[in-house]
Amino acid sequence: MGPLLFLIYINDFPKIVERFALPIMFADDTSITMKSHNNTHLQWELNTVMTQINEWFQDNLITVNLNKTFLIQFSNKSTNNLDIQIEIEKTNIASINEIKFLGLVIDNKLSWRRHIDYIIPKLNAACYCMRAIEPYVLQNTLKIIYYSYFHSIMTYGLIFWGSSTESIRIFRLQKKIIRIMKGCKSKQSCRELFYKFGIFPLITQYIFTLLIFINKNKKLFMTNSEVHNYTTRQKINFHLPSANLTQFQTGICYLGIKVFNKLPQYLKEEFDNRKKFKPVLKNYLSTKSFYSLQEYFEM
Repeated sequence: MGPLLFLIYINDFPKIVERFALPIMFADDTSITMKSHNNTHLQWELNTVMTQINEWFQDNLITVNLNKTFLIQFSNKSTNNLDIQIEIEKTNIASINEIKFLGLVIDNKLSWRRHIDYIIPKLNAACYCMRAIEPYVLQNTLKIIYYSYFHSIMTYGLIFWGSSTESIRIFRLQKKIIRIMKGCKSKQSCRELFYKFGIFPLITQYIFTLLIFINKNKKLFMTNSEVHNYTTRQKINFHLPSANLTQFQTGICYLGIKVFNKLPQYLKEEFDNRKKFKPVLKNYLSTKSFYSLQEYFEM
């Protein structure tokens, strides 16, 4: 009953800050996100929200853990962090450049380099273990071990960091463990090995994850036929919004639309049937084994 009672206890918390900010709550982990085009206004809103939060905590006999409370500013590469001071009970909240959030290491530039640095040692350990047991077990067992100790780590949060230029480091490790499983030399091509094992290369897995997300959240997107009344061959495609920022162009929604629009026609026709779309998509991607997004878009 403890977790349920706790959720009931803090149920009204979002109403305290929703005027100025967007609260993100997961169990007892709470994050507050805010945005503004005016630096002075942002500073005022941040302190206003933190004052409201502190008052709500005091009224509900809860204490803010200042050792686990941080400020992180997200900006593009050409923008420097602002000098923002936030206080709770006369104590400044520390400003940081990266933070671990629900298993993902997020930096203030959203480059995903630090997250990939974080998971590489774990994937290297999986490669070492695979090399140690490969001579003694069947390949079906090796595949089970791969999914348990390598794939589960590699794919966690992949929909967020899969388009990062840093992801090539993870792909190299994936090819390494595939060669170990097959007992191949370090320079041997892995395309055929991926197909034989029935395992998606990293980018193919990323494409699959994106398309499943679009399929589950299709109400968030508009088709071309909903935007205009012209009858064209692209009418069932999703409408691609205009964007200049690279961070937006490599984001889930923008890149997901581009990936969907590039699908063969027969797959698009199965899109509304979720149970049928997923296995048909898996079958299609397993025969392609895309190594890069460029390769996918140029097919």
